[in-house]
Amino acid sequence: MSHCWGMAVDLDRCTGCGACVIACQAENNVPTVGEEAAQKSRTMHWIRIERYYEGEFPNPRVRFRPVLCQQCDNAPCEPVCPTYASYHTSEGLNGQVYNRCIGTRYCANACPYTVRTFNFFNPVWDKPLHLQLNPEVSVRQIGVMEKCTFCIQRIKASEIQAKAENRALREGEPVPACVQSCPPKALVFGDLNDPDSEVSRLARSPRGAKLLSELGTQPKITYLQRDSWDGPNS
Repeated sequence: MSHCWGMAVDLDRCTGCGACVIACQAENNVPTVGEEAAQKSRTMHWIRIERYYEGEFPNPRVRFRPVLCQQCDNAPCEPVCPTYASYHTSEGLNGQVYNRCIGTRYCANACPYTVRTFNFFNPVWDKPLHLQLNPEVSVRQIGVMEKCTFCIQRIKASEIQAKAENRALREGEPVPACVQSCPPKALVFGDLNDPDSEVSRLARSPRGAKLLSELGTQPKITYLQRDSWDGPNS
């Protein structure tokens, strides 16, 4: 049986600490762009933490929502790419072939989640930060679109290891960097084709909802909503 990778995000657990953002940045060689570029909306994070409020004054409560590539089954970013750099893998991921990308940014314009970033400059890491680069991940150059792919290098490494040991992948492997680093365990990753996996169970939860589901993009990330908000002590 082929895999179909997906994720569940428990919004009741997320504290907005940003550990997933930093872990993703370190794992995938995502460069920092500096204050000047950030002021021009040229940030390079593959995950962003959205902040919103629940409840009425004077007792509102801050809520957080991690937003990353939704790995849509009906992805609007794929058909608009003139070089087929954005494509759908056999395991349900929205892949990105960097060597094909010519930087038209059509995919970013078509994505309703605004989760793709563009390299306006060649990446530079001040010493000694250049020593922390992950050798398993390529460093993207100027003019290339990039985004989250659920740490596909970790997925492939786990599949190769399982094949070498002549066994199937176990529950809990592979683990993307964001999931591994989340202190409250708000992120759950796994195979949606396995009905017994935790991510499949959470995807069927009555608390589950898809981000902008009315657009018909069929995302693979399920957000678990909080049941209710009755005040600061609820």
